[in-house]
Amino acid sequence: MARTNGGLIGKRNITSFGKCKVTSTTSTGNLCTQSGTRLVDVVTVAGGGSGARVAGGGGAGGALLSLSNPVSGSTQYPITVGGGGAAKTSDNLVGNCGSNSVFGNPVSPQTAIAGGGGGQNCQGSGASPGNGPGRAGGSGGGGGGRGCAGSAGAGGAGTSCQGNTGGAGNPAASKTSGGGGGGACAAGADGSNSTGGAGGAGKDFSPIFSTAPNCGVYSGGGGGGGVCAGSPAEGGVGGTGGGGGGEGTNRSSAVAGTANTGGGGGGAGAGTPQNSGAGGSGIVVVKELNKASGVWNLKSQLKALQQGTWPDGTVVLGVNLNYLVVAGAGGGGNIGGGGGAGGYRASGFGPSPLRGSALSALETGTYTITVGAGGSGTNNGNASTFSTITSAGGGKGGNASGSPSAGSAGGSGGGASPCGNGSTGTAGAGNTPPTDPSQGNAGGIGNHPPDRRRSAGGGGATAVGSNATCSNAGAGGAGAPNTILGPDTSYAGGGGGGVQAQPGNASGGAGGGGAGGRYCQSPGLCGNVGAVAGAANTGGGGGGGPANGGSGIVVLRAPSAVAFSGSPCCAFTASTHPGGDKIAKFTASGTLTISK
Repeated sequence: MARTNGGLIGKRNITSFGKCKVTSTTSTGNLCTQSGTRLVDVVTVAGGGSGARVAGGGGAGGALLSLSNPVSGSTQYPITVGGGGAAKTSDNLVGNCGSNSVFGNPVSPQTAIAGGGGGQNCQGSGASPGNGPGRAGGSGGGGGGRGCAGSAGAGGAGTSCQGNTGGAGNPAASKTSGGGGGGACAAGADGSNSTGGAGGAGKDFSPIFSTAPNCGVYSGGGGGGGVCAGSPAEGGVGGTGGGGGGEGTNRSSAVAGTANTGGGGGGAGAGTPQNSGAGGSGIVVVKELNKASGVWNLKSQLKALQQGTWPDGTVVLGVNLNYLVVAGAGGGGNIGGGGGAGGYRASGFGPSPLRGSALSALETGTYTITVGAGGSGTNNGNASTFSTITSAGGGKGGNASGSPSAGSAGGSGGGASPCGNGSTGTAGAGNTPPTDPSQGNAGGIGNHPPDRRRSAGGGGATAVGSNATCSNAGAGGAGAPNTILGPDTSYAGGGGGGVQAQPGNASGGAGGGGAGGRYCQSPGLCGNVGAVAGAANTGGGGGGGPANGGSGIVVLRAPSAVAFSGSPCCAFTASTHPGGDKIAKFTASGTLTISK
């Protein structure tokens, strides 16, 4: 009988084209897989337990790792992120357990068990002698010290493959230091005469989830509280992976487990305020896999390609990529208003109010870069783009000689020129279309004294264009300083306004804005001064005259693990910052290839 698999015998292989995308979920919600994803790696971390109010540390939330978990593409999967156990603030009571976290894959659900609360040093007011054990959980809480007549509390049990037991409390009479809470990689340490037990170490998942928060280390146990009648005792240290330290002579209050690590809270000591540390909330981290292992015949490979599940080597970068995208600026008006600066959008560098969010979900591959040209003469500038970031071209300045007298809207707006009837003209609006943070500002308005017209400045990235006065044209609005390339360089300054017949032409804004010109109908009566174009690759507005707007620029900066290449060579420059970051600069349109 003929075989349909080309004669190959063995288990069925599964292809997955998940691009190695890592998603860290820190609150309850849904995860939607990419269309080509069929396999995921998942670490599910529950909320940590709180420490006891005198003295056991809280156990870490369970940390459950699942590799090559089968899923479907373009599918919503519910995720529950467990909260940490609440701190204890009254009575000598056992700590609170955290809450479970769940990756809700119906084919292979993953449930991490909540961390156990720490044990108390006595069983409450008026209770029988003896001290409480830590509660069981993903990792168990540390036991309470002896304190009252009787024995010390034992550490709570951990859950197999998720955590470990808590440490026991100190058994010596009147030496009530608590045990440390268990962690994902180690049991909590026992309390001693001199210190509360250390929290058990958490587990490092960064080799699988390299971009996960907290460096991928989760589920550290809380340190036990240090209690020792007649002599000082230190609080136990929290375990790596978010465990909080216990109260003692070295620590004035118990420390909560770190949020979204599943760390256990520290136990309270015998001092003041005797409040335990809360447990840290959990987290669920999912990596969508690129995988096509095994031996494949051509028919199976072709089918996987058609279904979009055959990996092509594209992966999610998993790093933050910062950018500077400046558009081409508007040209100055005819003996008129200064051109508006090109739209300015940036992340990571430059004035903090203007910083957008870095791009965090980009993939390896080739991207189109558009660097907008400046507006020639009395024209608007052109947009610059990279990926999802688009900066709008600057608006042209209004015309004193001819129409329209209004400045045009754009990334930053053009300055207005006064109308022949003596009105001030209308300034061009900035931040058009709107972005958050704003990409620019409006131009100013003109002035029409009896001795001829004075036009306004174009808007800049950080300031509106100045209005014209009876004496002078308006200066261009200031641009924004930015150190993404290393040196502190300003971009997107507005063009200065021009004047007719009398002195008073205005300067351009810092960031490449060109100065406005001065023009006389009878040159012998006053000297003509030509308007200045906006500086190339700054997005600076052209001076009123008219003069051309400056072209834009696109700069990208990423950590050292990323590599940039681009074309054409005349437009692209690659460099490495002294700190190791990779930088790609485009002064004209081209293509950028990102690899890792």
